[in-house]
Amino acid sequence: MERKEIQLLVISLGIVFLTLLIILLVIFFYFLKKKNNYLVEKMESELYFQSELIKTRIEIKDQTLSEISKELHDNIGQIISVGIMQLNMYTQDEKAIQPNELNDLKEVLAKSLDEIRVLSRIINKDNLLQTNFIQTIRQDLERIKKLKNIQYHYEFIGEIPEINVEHELFIYRIFQETLHNSLRHSHSEKYEVSIVTSESFFKLIMKDFGIGYDAQLVSFGSGLNNMKLRAKLIGATLIIETNTSGTTVTLEYPLLANDENYNQT
Repeated sequence: MERKEIQLLVISLGIVFLTLLIILLVIFFYFLKKKNNYLVEKMESELYFQSELIKTRIEIKDQTLSEISKELHDNIGQIISVGIMQLNMYTQDEKAIQPNELNDLKEVLAKSLDEIRVLSRIINKDNLLQTNFIQTIRQDLERIKKLKNIQYHYEFIGEIPEINVEHELFIYRIFQETLHNSLRHSHSEKYEVSIVTSESFFKLIMKDFGIGYDAQLVSFGSGLNNMKLRAKLIGATLIIETNTSGTTVTLEYPLLANDENYNQT
């Protein structure tokens, strides 16, 4: 009788052990599958982030080329045309060229040279973004002021933060899209741009005083969806408020939450 009890006990223990082993294997493979899924999702997320980053760089370059084209046609072209007209007047006139006339021509040529130097800085915009993208924002506002004859008020409060260079590109592209949408849809002649930084956040606020626009109607063609997507990719919050009195776009980027990502790059 005791032998049978021992056999039953051994069998019972064997079943319990086998059951525990099966449970442990199931748990192990379950977590292994979860880990693999997590790694795959993380890889897909990283690939998607990199694809958006490449897309952003291309868009910035396209925007840069567009700005250069407008500058060449609308600004430098006109300045050089004025210089050519003055030269034609001097060559057709039988009188000797006066010193003041040469000074006028010198000023025209000097102005065109200054504009070409501005263009060279635009071409090197990527380098500016890697050092101080906030300065690039200010320079863009100056160029838009000259091209579109608009006024702007710029305010910077705080210190220039240390931000992941890739994230800077997304923030800068969101700024570009916001300015483009405003110029295209709001017809505003005045802009306010505020940048506020602290130890925990970077905030960019852009405000115009135009007619506003329907964000749902213009989102497909104007890049608003891209703005929201890129804000989400870098963990930022994007708020768009628009009505008939104007549009305000606020981007708040958390600095502390992204310190680890910054240090890893």
